Amino acid sequence: MSRKLTNQVVAITGGSRGIGRATAEAFIKQGAKVAIGARNHDFAATVADQIGAHSYPLDVTDPASAKQFWKAVEADLGPIDIFVNNAGEMLVSRFENESDEATLHQINVNLLGTINGMKSALGPMRERGHGHIINMVSAVGMIGLPGCATYSAAKHAVVGLSEGVRAELRGSGVDLSIILPIPAQTELTSGVSKGRFVPLLTPQDIAAAVVRTARRPRYNVYVPGWTNPVTRSLFLLPQPWRDAMGRLLKADQLLRTTDYQARIGYEARLGHIGPREASL
Repeated sequence: MSRKLTNQVVAITGGSRGIGRATAEAFIKQGAKVAIGARNHDFAATVADQIGAHSYPLDVTDPASAKQFWKAVEADLGPIDIFVNNAGEMLVSRFENESDEATLHQINVNLLGTINGMKSALGPMRERGHGHIINMVSAVGMIGLPGCATYSAAKHAVVGLSEGVRAELRGSGVDLSIILPIPAQTELTSGVSKGRFVPLLTPQDIAAAVVRTARRPRYNVYVPGWTNPVTRSLFLLPQPWRDAMGRLLKADQLLRTTDYQARIGYEARLGHIGPREASL
């Protein structure tokens, strides 16, 4: 049975840009009451005014901030029905050239940020006997990608985390889903060329999948759907064949084909401008 989203309270981390903003807009169109959290609250407040959402300061790497975000949203809008763990950051670099600070930052945002959000959500949702946690992962959460090894590792960890927590939630009335999209045209992927035969999605494509999942909860949601059997089939192949498939799709060319100059603005905003590796 499809769930109605009208008047549902939806909280989204990293909700002021890219996929987060598109997801907020998609839920608002369905009549939901949407709260977005972001580290840059001034920017988030401007976005919230533009799209009809509510904004709150949030640093997903800080457990106290995650808990305060949850309490503030529920105090203003009521119990949160759907929680979208969307905040994420990716740096492109050869692994050994990545600074220790950049490594830790990606782990903190992509993995610890998800953990902090889930811990804030699980107690209230389990107590009420209903709720839906949606973790934004990535296709690289299933298949490691050279050039963003730390990001891949963090997203792999989120998949394992989600599987474990989902089993703990059985019978609680709380649903948990993971969204596994291929790359989308966002600031996070600026300067990154698409692989062969693989189109770049729009943030709206992924937002639509999140809304469909909220209506009809299921665990793993590949975007687009055809990547599900393709990804699963790869795991059945011998490793040399998987490596050859990666070369065919140009997945091994990320370091050489990335336009690092196009990523300077994004990485500067994060405070982690990486080494220029276009000549590698």
